[in-house]
Amino acid sequence: MAIMTLLRRFSLPALVTIDLGFIALANYLAFWLRFDGMIPGWAMSLFIQCLPLVLVIRLLIFFPFRLYQGMWKHTSLWDLKNIIVSSILGTAVVYVAIRWGIGLESYPQSIYMLDTVLLIVLLGGVRLSWRYYRECGGSKRQTRVVIYGAGHAGASLVRSLKESSVVKYEPVGFIDDDPGKIGRRIHGVRVLGDRRDLCRIIADVVPDVVLLAIPTANPKLIRDLVKLFEPHKVRIQIVPGLRNIVEGQVEITRIRNLALEDLLERTPIGLDVTPLCRLIKGKPIMVTGAGGSIGSELCRQIVRFKPSLLVLFERYENSLFAIHNELADGACAIPVFPVVGDVGDDVRVERVLQTFKPAIIFHAAAHKHVPLMEANPCEAVKNNVRGTRVVAQAAARCGVEQFIMISTDKAVNPTSVMGVTKRVAELVVQSLVEHGQTRFTTVRFGNVLGSNGSVVPRFLDQIKAGGPVTVTHPEIRRYFMMIPEAVQLVLHAAAIGEPGAIYVLDMGEQIKIVDLARNLIRLTGLTPDVDIVISFVGLRSGEKLSEELVGSEETVEHSTLSRIFTVKSNRSRTPYELMPLVAMLEQSAARHETDRVIDLLHELVPSFQHTEPCGSRQADHGLSDMENPLVGVKRRAIK
Repeated sequence: MAIMTLLRRFSLPALVTIDLGFIALANYLAFWLRFDGMIPGWAMSLFIQCLPLVLVIRLLIFFPFRLYQGMWKHTSLWDLKNIIVSSILGTAVVYVAIRWGIGLESYPQSIYMLDTVLLIVLLGGVRLSWRYYRECGGSKRQTRVVIYGAGHAGASLVRSLKESSVVKYEPVGFIDDDPGKIGRRIHGVRVLGDRRDLCRIIADVVPDVVLLAIPTANPKLIRDLVKLFEPHKVRIQIVPGLRNIVEGQVEITRIRNLALEDLLERTPIGLDVTPLCRLIKGKPIMVTGAGGSIGSELCRQIVRFKPSLLVLFERYENSLFAIHNELADGACAIPVFPVVGDVGDDVRVERVLQTFKPAIIFHAAAHKHVPLMEANPCEAVKNNVRGTRVVAQAAARCGVEQFIMISTDKAVNPTSVMGVTKRVAELVVQSLVEHGQTRFTTVRFGNVLGSNGSVVPRFLDQIKAGGPVTVTHPEIRRYFMMIPEAVQLVLHAAAIGEPGAIYVLDMGEQIKIVDLARNLIRLTGLTPDVDIVISFVGLRSGEKLSEELVGSEETVEHSTLSRIFTVKSNRSRTPYELMPLVAMLEQSAARHETDRVIDLLHELVPSFQHTEPCGSRQADHGLSDMENPLVGVKRRAIK
């Protein structure tokens, strides 16, 4: 340890001094072996006379081979090759210098060979010994891990784990489905078997963690592996960016537990950001509901495209404070103005628009919780309907270039107060298309994973508390997207910006909520229905078994982007028919006339119906549980 302390403090001088000592020792041992441990006086004189020359020549040759740029704890075949080549080359130069330079023909020939071999053993041995000490004996490994995948990625992962002084993982074996690898060793770690041997392997090595090292693993394969390991109660972890393992760029300290996102079949967006730059760069932007899950992510992504300023409009001061500080702490280079205000306050909204003169407004403010809005329909109308109308009309009066409303799949054939109020808001926005120069567009999508108050955080809290995890119905399904993915598609839809259009995002396939719950339980290393009970509590008022993205009176067409579709309504109301009803709806909500509010919502949206608890209405649209409503309508509309 004293030597290594010296190495760390005086790195190059210390390494040079150690190597000079090994050069001298190798040369002395060569004489000692040549003369069977009894070195005669004349030979000792030769040793002493030539040693300075040997030291200088070997040291000068070591430098070009970069023997002092590496780290002993990372000694590799590359370092050993340099030691061998430089030692042999140094011996050749020493031979020429002694034999013909100073003319000592009496110098024993065998010394050159012995000296070379001994020097390679000493220099290579001490470096490899330090690496071995660091990997096997230098630190106590506290977590036993089995690595699934014995390919190049797995080999790189094992090497990184052994070399790491931060991650206390001890690799105890591989699992691989290639029969040719079973029984082999990789960096000293044995391939114990394939997935059919899983029970035996787990019983033999008793791992704490399984690390996935399969760069080509898709979500389906990961789901299969999660289910495979379910009975064994081991944690499953992954290294982010497994492709980097193949390139030798493992960030070993970033090993993490599997997340729900790893199990979802989501295709990377990969859209061109040029239209977004044209949409946003250099323009004043305003986001309502800026503290919410969608609103805050909109703010994060908008600032990357360098608007001239960003207005954060939010009535909840805590969430507004959080997103404003996040942007400020991230060294945001544009002016960001946090504004406390309610979208239903027409005076406040008008003054904010006149003060900051935004060119684009992203309207994300809304009440979104279905059960809460069922119990508080008047508040849903105030925020979702009146709030949208106030901001949209103020945008038209103040000459805002574009207004983008964030809507929801629950607005389609609505069965809840929340959904129907969002549908009315869509109708209000569409009714303003002919008023002024503002382009009004709507973007409709489903649930986003991890949003405030959504099902995933709730399930995680229930799992942490020991269960039960409550699911409303065994067959309930929902669309899911990642928040950044949804917001990126919203921005691209805004860049298309056809006046009056409703855009629908391709949400993929619907996911069974009970499967979602089971996977979350498995990801914590627990077993569903054994460690954590799943209980079914019945559909809540206003809930559907499955959601739709396109209504029965709508058709869907391709937009200019492959993952965004344009919805066309086959039936519309004129503003003269719509707005008087909206005014009555808002007045009734202000007076808390709940029954009148519900009646007016039915009149505004004739397809609005409350679901029965059994959820039997799902059959009315001819949709099977597995059918994607978007795809079904699209096939009928596009032929």
